[in-house]
Amino acid sequence: MTTPIIPKPQKDSRWQEHEEPWYQQFWPWFLIALPGSVVIAGLSTLYIANRYSDDLVVDSYYKDGLAINKELAKQAIAQELGITAEIKVLDRRAQVRLSGDLSPENFVVRFSHPLEADRDFSVTLSTVAPGLYQTELPAKLSPNWHWTMEATDKLWRLDGSLSSADFIVSERSE
Repeated sequence: MTTPIIPKPQKDSRWQEHEEPWYQQFWPWFLIALPGSVVIAGLSTLYIANRYSDDLVVDSYYKDGLAINKELAKQAIAQELGITAEIKVLDRRAQVRLSGDLSPENFVVRFSHPLEADRDFSVTLSTVAPGLYQTELPAKLSPNWHWTMEATDKLWRLDGSLSSADFIVSERSE
């Protein structure tokens, strides 16, 4: 009697077991890389947001908010005295023409950058001629800088912002 030949069962090639460990295969690393790249992008965004954050122009905004009535009173005094100011900027020199019922020997002008508080600075202007004051600036200004002018005795105050009309173009830069 002959023994029937029974065919050997064959494995389905779709379900073939891999002999390699998981860490040597492509797909696990691909699936790990997706959330890993999101974590790296999130940490990079957090670093950029903290490193290059916008400044508050004034750090003590709450105290300044409470003191706004005092500042408005100082501006009202300047208006009563008829004090007006015209600022002209040439390179790193500022010239102020002050008119009104007073002529102080000097006064303080604070220049504030509209976005970066670390670029703000104050200068004291000295008399050049009656009603004309001048000072050297520690940094170059451009339009949209804010200025606040205050007497050394802090009785009056003026403020405004620079426009392109306030800048005198030097013949050397043309």
